Amino acid sequence: MSHVSQIAARELRAFFVSPVAYVVLALWALLAATFFLASVITFDSEIARLQQFGAFEQLELLNLNDHLIASFLFSMWFVSIFAFPAITMGLFAAEKANGTEELLLTSPLTIWEIVLGKFLAGGAFAAILTGVAAFFPAMLFAYGDPELGKTMSGLMALFLVSLTYVAIGGFASSLTQNQLVAFLVTLALLFLVGLLIPQLVVFGLASDALHAQSALIEVMRWAGTGAHFERMVMGLVETRDLAYFAVLIAAFLLLTKTSVESVRWR
Repeated sequence: MSHVSQIAARELRAFFVSPVAYVVLALWALLAATFFLASVITFDSEIARLQQFGAFEQLELLNLNDHLIASFLFSMWFVSIFAFPAITMGLFAAEKANGTEELLLTSPLTIWEIVLGKFLAGGAFAAILTGVAAFFPAMLFAYGDPELGKTMSGLMALFLVSLTYVAIGGFASSLTQNQLVAFLVTLALLFLVGLLIPQLVVFGLASDALHAQSALIEVMRWAGTGAHFERMVMGLVETRDLAYFAVLIAAFLLLTKTSVESVRWR
């Protein structure tokens, strides 16, 4: 594990040598502040509207978690689809472009140590981004009364999604030496997993050709990130959702290991 931690530390330092990390952090913080402010304004406007019409029963149903924090976390999930391709595009592609991949592969390190070390570096950066996002809901505890458990569940969902996207991005980066290609492949995969598959499920459920209980719909429903993320944001931490993220991370780490190892076969 010492080799893994050394690789992770090296990669994390490499992130901050490049301006990409600072650009991503700055844009993430700016967008987080913007979306949080928009969520607060929308929530406040809804309260004022209900008070104006005397809809006190509906007013009692409003709460900070479901109508403010959830909206903010969904916005940050969408932002993550664009952020993590930029973070992960150089994990393996940069080694190939700089000619250091061969040196790395001929070192005493195992392929798994290399893959896990780079994944942990991306995971550490994901934790930093999640911490930045967590700062904004945390402010609500000083001025309001959100539910701690539901807030932590939502932030955990954002972190698990981020880890999954790091694994996917690492796999895409291992396929090419061109960082732009790695960025675009990762972006396409994240759009597929994050947005396209859930939309196909909705289309399938509305279609007469595909029944709601068909095996294809059930597989696509499970494969899409949206349903798992939504349940956790709503405060439901279930084994099936945790298993989803674990399976996806493990699968893409295995694919990455196979991709990196294939260089030795050529």
